[in-house]
Amino acid sequence: MSRSIRRREFLIATAAAGAACLGAPLLRASGREQVTSPDPSFHVYLAFGQSNMEGFPGIPPEDRTGVDPRFRMLAAVDFAALGRQKGEWYEAMPPLCRSSTGLCPADYFGRTMVARMPERITVGIVNVAVAGCKIELFDKDGYQTYAGTVAPWMTGIIAQYGGSPYQRLVDMARVAQRTGVIKGVLLHQGESNPNDVNWPAKVGKVYRDLVTDLNLQAEAVPLLAGETVHAEQQGVTAGMNAIIAALPTVVPNSYVISSKGCECRPDRLHFTPAGYRELGKRYAERMLALIDQAPRLG
Repeated sequence: MSRSIRRREFLIATAAAGAACLGAPLLRASGREQVTSPDPSFHVYLAFGQSNMEGFPGIPPEDRTGVDPRFRMLAAVDFAALGRQKGEWYEAMPPLCRSSTGLCPADYFGRTMVARMPERITVGIVNVAVAGCKIELFDKDGYQTYAGTVAPWMTGIIAQYGGSPYQRLVDMARVAQRTGVIKGVLLHQGESNPNDVNWPAKVGKVYRDLVTDLNLQAEAVPLLAGETVHAEQQGVTAGMNAIIAALPTVVPNSYVISSKGCECRPDRLHFTPAGYRELGKRYAERMLALIDQAPRLG
């Protein structure tokens, strides 16, 4: 056999092997599901904050049904009671945050999004939230100082996230990026930072850290921040809403979601399930409007 023929056969075999490697599926960290590359039709949203993003405990029966299979949640912790494992995708049946949490704004954000988006679109939520926490808990450079001052019950929640809720959010977001594309960030926090005029700057840092750590483009990943219980319902921290309103001056691609008319509980800090439903729909309405205005987001 001539040298030229042997060389040609070698090149053919090498090319075939390379094609096989390129076509081989990549294993997820869990080893249970195989994907080749992120699906541009799988839209991922990161949710974080404190108790109202967790969802006040309690899920009405009507909210445990009717979840479109195109709405998914990535477990950020193990949900032992529900058989969910950290880092795995599941149907987005509440609770979305942890086993002990309840209905939250992300529930009806996702349900509204899939109801209004084309059938080819799947929506996934990654929810990391800690009841009672200040925004400082999500500052990757300073969270340890703050975490060292909190009550033991909060320490227990933080421990479920490996000691750093911010890092767990990033780690789970990276898992989600193997499957889909991050399209936005949902925030509900502020009750524990009342009168903190530096809150917008602190949130801005967390958002910029997420953008950097996840290799995102800020102009394509809006930040949606919900108001605390409104003054019309004598919200305990309603004054914080004036500070939240300043967020777009710090984060250009950010938007404030009104809580006016969203029903609250007697404590005037937490929303009722009806309030969470309405607030979640408002997050979705804003995101849908942004998609309509900027096709690149869709």
